[in-house]
Amino acid sequence: MCLNLIFLEILSVISYISIFLTVLYLVVVLTFVKGWHKLVYFKPKDLVLNTKVSVLVAARNEAGNISKTIEDLIGQGYSKALTEIIFIDDHSTDNTSEIIGSYAGRGVKLIQLNEDQPLNSYKKKAIQTAIAQATGTLIVTTDADCRMGKDWLATIVSFYEEKKHKMISSPVAYFEEKSFFERAQTLEFLYLIGLGASTIGNNKPSTCNGANLAYEREAFYEVGGFKGIDDLASGDDELLLHKMAARYSGNIGFLKNEDAMVYTHPKATLKEFIQQRKRWASKSTRYKNKSIIVLGVCIWLFNLSILVNAGIGMFAGFYFKLALMQLLAKMLVECLFLYDVTTFARRKGLMVLLPVLNVLHILYIVYIGIAGNTGKYNWKGRMVR
Repeated sequence: MCLNLIFLEILSVISYISIFLTVLYLVVVLTFVKGWHKLVYFKPKDLVLNTKVSVLVAARNEAGNISKTIEDLIGQGYSKALTEIIFIDDHSTDNTSEIIGSYAGRGVKLIQLNEDQPLNSYKKKAIQTAIAQATGTLIVTTDADCRMGKDWLATIVSFYEEKKHKMISSPVAYFEEKSFFERAQTLEFLYLIGLGASTIGNNKPSTCNGANLAYEREAFYEVGGFKGIDDLASGDDELLLHKMAARYSGNIGFLKNEDAMVYTHPKATLKEFIQQRKRWASKSTRYKNKSIIVLGVCIWLFNLSILVNAGIGMFAGFYFKLALMQLLAKMLVECLFLYDVTTFARRKGLMVLLPVLNVLHILYIVYIGIAGNTGKYNWKGRMVR
């Protein structure tokens, strides 16, 4: 009898915690909606732009993609006299460096890393090395497998000259999907991009993407660059964002304009997807703003509680209904948020995937929350932490 009472008390506590976490999650996502709407759509003014820009691209074994990226960068409508394009070859074992070198006559500079000692953060080393040689006032980073329209750089510079932000996060989206799995990734990725944008809109920056990031060269050095975060393989974007936000509160911007968007491809296999998300999750324990960590843990616990309640529901019907209620609440509030984000990205058709994605997302969040913060993962053919 005593054990039964204890068991019932435990179940009661689980239900109360689950309800609390559900309400918290609803409030959090509604703040994302609010933050997204705070971001005003940017319309560039017809003014003469005069900012010198250095576009930096770290590349490793990207021979299959890099020519298209280089052509897009060379084809930018922004002043060639004010544009510096620097690629950093990170010990590629294919002919990436040869392809980059073939564009030397068209203004593309090549830096080759020659580190002979193993590093855990080659990408930060690559970017830091390039910044030391860059001459631009504004540093713009993207990836070697990204595509962008001809007005991409001019739109970023217009936003910078008008707003004077120290750091600018711009949108990234997947394209050219070939399967349901890749389309599901696109919807999930748009959620992450929208989340980062909305936190900037709420003046509480939490995340961004290095595939489309700009910051003042001087500001990079004023915050100490990657010092203090250079032992972690990832984090050249988010962790730098947190350093910038701490130093320049209220001076971080999100560029809400589709011309500023860059496009990349989703992962073709589940293994590649898991490795990527483990890399992204590995940064979370290094956030200086502990409130972001606490919030992340609460969101992870919310997803875990759905699984726990579904499991208990196999023996007690009330808990299955509770899990279903949590899932429906999650789906409805995320639908509200994603409708706005997918409308902006012109991908509203992906919303039909939300019911299936919601269920899969719960499993993924719980797994990645553990796997991303334990052990090592594979990145560009290297095992890093």
